[in-house]
Amino acid sequence: MSQPVCIYDTTLRDGTQREGISLSLQDKIKITRILDDLGVAYIEGGWPGSNPKDAAYFQAVKEMPLKHARISAFGATCRVGARPEEDDNIKALVDSETPVVTVVGKSWLLHVYEVLRTTPEENLRLIGESVAYLKSLGREVVYDAEHFFDGFKADSEYALTTLKAAVQNGADWVTICDTNGGTMYWEMEQITCEVARALPGVKIGIHTHNDGELGVANSLAAVRSGATMVQGTINGYGERVGNANLVSIIPDLMLKMNVPCLPDAENLKHLTYVARAVAEIANLPPDSHLPYVGKSAFAHKGGIHVAAIRRNVNSYQHIDPELVGNEMRVLVSDLSGRGNVMSKAEQFGMDVSNEAARQVLEEIKRLENQGYVFEGAEESVAMMLKRAQPDYKAPFELIDFLVMVENRRGRGMLAEATVKLAVADQVMHTAAEGNGPVNALDIALRKALAPVYPRINEFTLADYKVRILDGHNGSAAITRVMIDTQSENRRWTTVGAGPNIIESSWRALIDSIEFGITMVE
Repeated sequence: MSQPVCIYDTTLRDGTQREGISLSLQDKIKITRILDDLGVAYIEGGWPGSNPKDAAYFQAVKEMPLKHARISAFGATCRVGARPEEDDNIKALVDSETPVVTVVGKSWLLHVYEVLRTTPEENLRLIGESVAYLKSLGREVVYDAEHFFDGFKADSEYALTTLKAAVQNGADWVTICDTNGGTMYWEMEQITCEVARALPGVKIGIHTHNDGELGVANSLAAVRSGATMVQGTINGYGERVGNANLVSIIPDLMLKMNVPCLPDAENLKHLTYVARAVAEIANLPPDSHLPYVGKSAFAHKGGIHVAAIRRNVNSYQHIDPELVGNEMRVLVSDLSGRGNVMSKAEQFGMDVSNEAARQVLEEIKRLENQGYVFEGAEESVAMMLKRAQPDYKAPFELIDFLVMVENRRGRGMLAEATVKLAVADQVMHTAAEGNGPVNALDIALRKALAPVYPRINEFTLADYKVRILDGHNGSAAITRVMIDTQSENRRWTTVGAGPNIIESSWRALIDSIEFGITMVE
């Protein structure tokens, strides 16, 4: 087994620099608990000198009983011409009272001359004195060498000298940063090796950005070359296109490189939960196509693939998805074979014949040619399979429905629907008003069914999506409707499509209600 690697998470600082993310204090506390439970070694909580919220976070986190993680406060070296003890930014780091402080300094002469507007010698003083002062206060110090790889390519001797200034003044770690994200992986390996040779015995960290789509690959290349700390963020959140994605790096290290990076290998099973929970807290939709943890990471669609995994589950999967807390899924579409349909039936606990599976598959292909998509609406497939069973009796049948939308004087726009159903040998005829035609239909349908199936009152319409499929036809276009329905313990999705948006909505609504009545416990 290789030397362990420390995971340094900077979601709460670098990750929040992503466009569209703004975390409250309570959000940051929740994510801290999640990261600590996962077992990361360091959590960078923010920049205490930059805003009141980060300062409040460091006060709040002091009261948290953490099991694994050490909290780090982030800041820059002291200002040009100033002493660390006089610098407001350094004072804020000290006042945060964190066991770890991370200070960022310049490695690239372009930044020394044009950003700091100072001399190479003064920049070395800023690094050395800032590190030495923080070490004198008993802190663990991580020195982040900003733009190190660009600086190394421009002047390798000076870039290495900046690292030595940090080390000679007591830095516990030196982190070499690919801040612009433009380094190629072979350059990463070569330069990291040169750093390791120049600083024998020094603990080296790696911090990469993903501008060249190499954030993960470069982090792994650096580990191969001697880095024993990896900095990154959950889901790769970060400025521009993001930072190195820890959700990919952690399983790559543990499962592919045999490098331990969490305190317990079993913690890896929490990874999918961590990725999705952090996305929800950040108010971003979880990325279905993320490696390892995405909903589609182990989804199989092609008929040849599904036929193979029905014989050997490892034939089209690089790992067992349960190792990272994910699951395999079989999709049903017009590209499917009969095996896809059989697998879907098994998933829903149904025993269907080969002939029934063939008929359902033909119907799926016919409907997808008309605009249906079943990949995200698997419960509509479940209902097709259910209805194909010879002993299945539908809980209700439509006799007719009517929807009216009008503008009434004094009341404005109004939608009204009437529904007539055959339910348990009765004819139920109900009417309802709603804020739109689909809402009115939904209410009328529920009124008709609730006396016989009272559980329907537990179902709520959680989402309603409409997509126009052929916009060149204007208002006569084919419309696809997807409905998400929620019960106390489950959420399911159904689909309808056609040239009439009301009919499309009704088909999705019928599948949703019928699935809830017959298949949700």
